[in-house]
Amino acid sequence: MTSFNKVILIGNLTRDPEIRYTPNGTPVASFAIAVNRKYKQGEETKEEVSYIDIVVFGKQAENCSKYLGKGNGVLIDGRLQQRRWETDEGQKRSKHEVVAERVQFMPKKGGVGQTGQEKTDAPAEPDIVDNDVPF
Repeated sequence: MTSFNKVILIGNLTRDPEIRYTPNGTPVASFAIAVNRKYKQGEETKEEVSYIDIVVFGKQAENCSKYLGKGNGVLIDGRLQQRRWETDEGQKRSKHEVVAERVQFMPKKGGVGQTGQEKTDAPAEPDIVDNDVPF
């Protein structure tokens, strides 16, 4: 049987990324995002928040550490991974996290883009009338 492991999430960072390096020098950044889900229960609208740990490697890890901070929005495209380890006291632990293959920075609220510069208003697009379309 074939397997498929793909995760796509959009959320906001809950803390600044932490960067560290593997023994061979590969950058690794880790952070968490909050992903919101709204749903109706009867007549009442409710909101549920999930907190998901993200791990990023290589150049993307450096970019995340340099340009992202708490509250920034991101789109994460990656895979789910379970890590297992044993504590010094001999207790077995495990944790699920998303290993990001791609991190897309989302525009900041209030019209400020990724570069930190305010967006300029684009010129208005002309209205297209059906008779103007040549096909």
